[in-house]
Amino acid sequence: MRLIDEEGKTISPYLFLDIAKQSKLYPQITKRVLEKAFVAVNATDKKISINITAEDILNTNTKEFLFNQLKDSNNTQNIIFELVESEGIESFDEVKLFIEKIKTFGCQIAIDDFGTGYSNFEYLLKLEADIIKIDGSLIRQIDTNQNSYNVVESIVSFAKKNKIKTVAEFVATKEIQEKVLSLGIDFSQGYLLGEPQFWEGL
Repeated sequence: MRLIDEEGKTISPYLFLDIAKQSKLYPQITKRVLEKAFVAVNATDKKISINITAEDILNTNTKEFLFNQLKDSNNTQNIIFELVESEGIESFDEVKLFIEKIKTFGCQIAIDDFGTGYSNFEYLLKLEADIIKIDGSLIRQIDTNQNSYNVVESIVSFAKKNKIKTVAEFVATKEIQEKVLSLGIDFSQGYLLGEPQFWEGL
């Protein structure tokens, strides 16, 4: 999701999502993103990732809309919901119930930006995560900072033991990618591989 200003410049959601929440427009944006995402899901056989927050999950209207979209889709096994949570999850039981329900559709759960803030291994196990996306603040330093490397190594080791797939975020250079490969991380994401693009089908 991006905004395009009058000069055609792309504006990151980091610059307007908080404003949208304050002005009570956030649920409308979430609904629009879900509509677009399910168009993509139903138009391709590729995996599609959809960001979702605890706030979305706790919104009854958003949740009902999402489940209706899932019921109408034939490709739900290709959907990965990325749980984005920078402030911790307070209504943990309700979030867990949501995850259990979407898994009945064959969807997967990824924990986004893992390795900073409220992230912990118990959190992963309770949410039955299928995928860990390792935070870019760790990945972009693994070739130059031993502490970052050690933390990532611990995350990957835990994930492998629990059969959880891993994704390295912010892979911007060949040097970082070499470290990612040496650690056995399953997937890479970042500017080395490709920049964000608009899909004309939407």
